[in-house]
This record gives sequence, structure tokens and C-alpha cells, in this order.
Amino acid sequence: MRGLVSVTLLLLLALALSAEAGRGKAKGHKGKQAKPASECTPAESQYGKCVPEQGDCGDGQREVTCKGQTNKIHCKIPCNWKKDISDCKYKFGPWGPCDAATNTKSRSGSLKKVLFNAECQDTVTVSKPCSPKVKKTRGDKKST
Repeated sequence: MRGLVSVTLLLLLALALSAEAGRGKAKGHKGKQAKPASECTPAESQYGKCVPEQGDCGDGQREVTCKGQTNKIHCKIPCNWKKDISDCKYKFGPWGPCDAATNTKSRSGSLKKVLFNAECQDTVTVSKPCSPKVKKTRGDKKST
């Protein structure tokens, strides 16, 4: 009788553990990927450019070299105007007025932080198309 109770408890425990492990996979969660143990500090590491897996933006990989060993790590390139400066973080000012000749507006930013030992410009200027819509202020009301 004791043996039967012990076996039943072990089976219930195994069932509970397998259900818990399957729950994360069923919802599409990716478990945290273990980072390889490294003796290198970020300052000692040489980082390559992020290369997208498909197209010119999205998920990709970059090579990291340290003490003669090269590994690949996950990275992401934004799918918008920032992809050229993705490893450099800038503090941007407000958007300027719309240039009617080019139908673009621009703003400049100053370097705030460098990631992955990237080569960054001290200041950058970015532009984007002007919005065709006129923004309404809070006081404007729809006429009915």
C-alpha cells in the first residue's frame, strides 16, 4: 500500500513538472538563452556590425572577438530611420519645420552613449518625410 502511494505521488510530481515546462513553450515564450562564460570584459571585446538575418533590418547577429575566440551574439537593427546609427545613442532636439522643396523635416542629435565599441559621430542629422495631415489642437472640435 505504501509503495502504491509513493509511486502515485512521484507520478503526480512528474506530471506537474512536465505541465509547467510545457506551459511556457505553449505560449510561445523563449527561455532565456544562457550566455557563454567569458573571461573578457566588454572593453576587451571587439564587436562587429549587426548583420540582419533577412532584409536590411530586424533580428540579426554580430560577431564578438576576444582573446582569439570569436562568438556570435543576438542583435537587432531597427526597421526605421535609426538603422544607420543603431549602435550609437543620441539626444535629439525637436523636429524642424517642413522644407516644402524636399517635403522633409530634420533634427540633429548629440552623442549620448556608444554601444559595442562602435565608431560614432559626435553629432548627426536625421530627416523624415513631412506628415500630410494637419494636427489638431485640443481646442478644435469636429463640426457636425
